[in-house]
Amino acid sequence: MKRMERVYSTLIVSSGESFYSTLLKMMSASWFDPVRKAESVSAARRILAERGFDLVIVNAPLKDDAGIGFAIDASGLQGTIVLLIVRADQHDEVYAKVSSHGVFTISKPLHRATMMTAFLWMISARERMRKLEIRTQSIEEKMSEIRTVNRAKWVLIRELKMEEPEAHRYIEKQAMDRCVTRREIAEGIIKTYS
Repeated sequence: MKRMERVYSTLIVSSGESFYSTLLKMMSASWFDPVRKAESVSAARRILAERGFDLVIVNAPLKDDAGIGFAIDASGLQGTIVLLIVRADQHDEVYAKVSSHGVFTISKPLHRATMMTAFLWMISARERMRKLEIRTQSIEEKMSEIRTVNRAKWVLIRELKMEEPEAHRYIEKQAMDRCVTRREIAEGIIKTYS
């Protein structure tokens, strides 16, 4: 497999030490770092409260819970992709419960090729999510700029008795003349008249 440019923080939730050890051997340190382990849902929740993870792998059932609710909750965290590993006889039922929440499921027994494919699916999903996060952030920044510029226009209308098109042109022209953003001009106007 080709080396990935990113590294993915990973939380493995499993009651069995052998599962964790086996999985760790499959995981390249150049792809997955850090890798943390939790042996129960309560321990996993504490770890997730401390920091976020790109990937969460849950080997169900766990000591204190089946892990289904935890997998659903973890998939709701920003930037987290979850894989739930369940017994073959439970797979269809569990899949029906968790798939609408974006949780990936695979059934035991696991083969190395299946797990490697699951890693690649999770990485692909995380990268897609990363692009959406960047786009969302960009849209939020643009909306914030629009709100700031509109506030500045209302300040100009109120304080300098400008008409809305005139206030808009004033902000645009000031931004072009000073080679700064409209947001900077708007923030200056708001600061001056507040």
